[in-house]
Amino acid sequence: MTSHLKRVDETLDTFYTGRILVLQSKKGFRFSVDAPLLADFMETKSSDELLELGTGNGIISLLLSIKPFKHITAVEIQESLSDLAKRNIKLNSLEGRIFLVEKDLREFDPGNKFDIIFSNPPYIKKGTGHLSPSVEKSVAKHELTCTLDDVMNKVHDLLKKDGRAYFIYPEKRKRDFFEIMEKHGLSLRKYRQVLPRKKKPANLFLIECGFFPQKPMELPPFILYNESGEYSEEANKIFSGRVLNVEE
Repeated sequence: MTSHLKRVDETLDTFYTGRILVLQSKKGFRFSVDAPLLADFMETKSSDELLELGTGNGIISLLLSIKPFKHITAVEIQESLSDLAKRNIKLNSLEGRIFLVEKDLREFDPGNKFDIIFSNPPYIKKGTGHLSPSVEKSVAKHELTCTLDDVMNKVHDLLKKDGRAYFIYPEKRKRDFFEIMEKHGLSLRKYRQVLPRKKKPANLFLIECGFFPQKPMELPPFILYNESGEYSEEANKIFSGRVLNVEE
């Protein structure tokens, strides 16, 4: 099956000590550390219906497959990445748990709401930064086909009133994020900074938000590298696929 699904312009990579197989484009969009950090941060239950806005090659949904949930609906606008996501779902025998929808998330209207919505949205503000020669990379990283406001608007429309939304986003755009989150009626619940090294400024943050305000919980920062320049102990645990919220 693997040889049948893999194409010459793609790599076949493994994650979570070989439990997850991932086809990626050699020259197009390739996932980074954001994906496993967000998958690890999320808390799920076996009854949860999940929605991913902008799945790319499906990596975060694939990584979540080691956690309990009922179904994931993964939405992706780019045909090339949608095709990759479909093949990655098949490669990992997840057809019964993850469903791919090739559509502009702004036009996605399934007629139901979700317990959890999550996204690793485009980080680079529209009209800023330099576009990549790869259209696939540019659309994934820049606000070309959707903005953070578009994503939050869809969360507002499709998240259940008692649901949870999860994101990873750049620290330098934190003010933008909180303003848009609050504009759409969402409140902070959990927050965690991501530091490249101890005592270095954060470059990303992880966040859980929802409609009902509660006392926000700020978790200890995640540190990617130790003083020796190797992955930290926690990073190694995350990249190995730890599961912290296993149901009894």
